[in-house]
Amino acid sequence: MTSPRPHTGRRRNDAARRAILEAAAALLARSGGTAVSTAEIAAAAGVSKQTIYRWWPSKGAVLLEAMTEWARESAPDVDTGNVRADLLTFLTATFAAATTPPAAALLRAVLAEAQTDPATTQLLADFARERRAILRDIFARAEGRGELDAAADPELLVDQIYGVLWYRLAVARTPLDAEVAVRLVDSLRL
Repeated sequence: MTSPRPHTGRRRNDAARRAILEAAAALLARSGGTAVSTAEIAAAAGVSKQTIYRWWPSKGAVLLEAMTEWARESAPDVDTGNVRADLLTFLTATFAAATTPPAAALLRAVLAEAQTDPATTQLLADFARERRAILRDIFARAEGRGELDAAADPELLVDQIYGVLWYRLAVARTPLDAEVAVRLVDSLRL
């Protein structure tokens, strides 16, 4: 785990922070997910590049923070008392949000940035760990209720779910919708 950077300079202005995150997402959506520069993000947000670099160590970190906020707002962790219903609620919301043009562009850009920037790679791993924890919690609750097959491997189930999401979104660019969520959940060995 990395320790937080010591604070240097002025504190973050929340309005500027939001403007930067929104500008990054909007520029990526407009460009179809192709690379955008820190200078473009700064100009669109009405801040200096120095402001961005003072608050984030890299462009990838900006993109990841925007993606983290989007993910927290869009994918609920609910407990309906039924593993299938919990998974469908989570996956339907996640898939719907992930396939909006801004979110899809953001996800693809973060994946691309992580290929060449070790700091972004680590931040992406942290992001994935948080998202995976939601599914682990769903499976742990299901296990506690006796809903999981004794041979089920919750960690592999999480891999299968996120494998479908990332593959369809970043590689195949095939539909990722409520129907896919149902088919995916029905294919899992629960």
